[in-house]
Amino acid sequence: MRTDHRRTRVTTRNARFQQWQALLANRTKRQRAGEFLVQGVRPISLAVEADWPISALLYAEGRRLSKWAHELLDSPVPGERVAMAPELLAELSEREEGDAELVAVAGLPQDDLARIPVGPAFLGVLFDRPTSPGNIGTLIRAADAFGADGLVVSGHAADVYDPKSVRASTGSLFSLPVVRVGSPRQVDDWLSGRGVTVVGTDEHGETPLFDADLTGPLLLLVGNETTGLSATWRQRCDRTVHIPMHGAASSLNAAGAATAALYEAARQRR
Repeated sequence: MRTDHRRTRVTTRNARFQQWQALLANRTKRQRAGEFLVQGVRPISLAVEADWPISALLYAEGRRLSKWAHELLDSPVPGERVAMAPELLAELSEREEGDAELVAVAGLPQDDLARIPVGPAFLGVLFDRPTSPGNIGTLIRAADAFGADGLVVSGHAADVYDPKSVRASTGSLFSLPVVRVGSPRQVDDWLSGRGVTVVGTDEHGETPLFDADLTGPLLLLVGNETTGLSATWRQRCDRTVHIPMHGAASSLNAAGAATAALYEAARQRR
């Protein structure tokens, strides 16, 4: 059954298009608007399944759309339906082929640590000052896959809602709570009295990952891709772990190391 929605057209590079275009590359404008762009079938589908707030669905005018796109546009999902010139939608989708069907305009959630539940089997991850949005998205995906309760992104960092991060998460951003914090003090207050062990990952960590007990309430710390954990976060660690390495590699990419640690935590908890 067709649902009535406000339907408009954007066929020139007008003010509305420029506002959406700014959401691609400008973190400050994303924050001010309280919105970000979602590109791709799976991320959009998972955002809809999660009842994520969506203010608009942008689609290519005059182009034959798939059954998925038609059903989504005619569904009860809230939001304006905007028919766009295909070349303009291609810019917003950042697809070189220019064959994107839909882009969603989604709302930014509150950066409130209360969104992440802390129970007896808590498994959380904190990424300290990541510089790569792609690594943030990859870690969101891994944390979701291995049953983490949420991800905290700390300090001066790349943006969780950068399109590269959203794409790399392959939709897990919409099922895993992700919260940005400015200082360790916020995390201290959040975890106070909850019996959570803080474990840092470091190539010189005191305990091999596979010998560490990761079964209790746990916050796993992952450091910056270049400099690792800051001194402030190291001081908060109850212990540190390292991943035994073979071959010529001396260390793993930050997201790769975190994925290995999350897998081990999930394995121990089974």
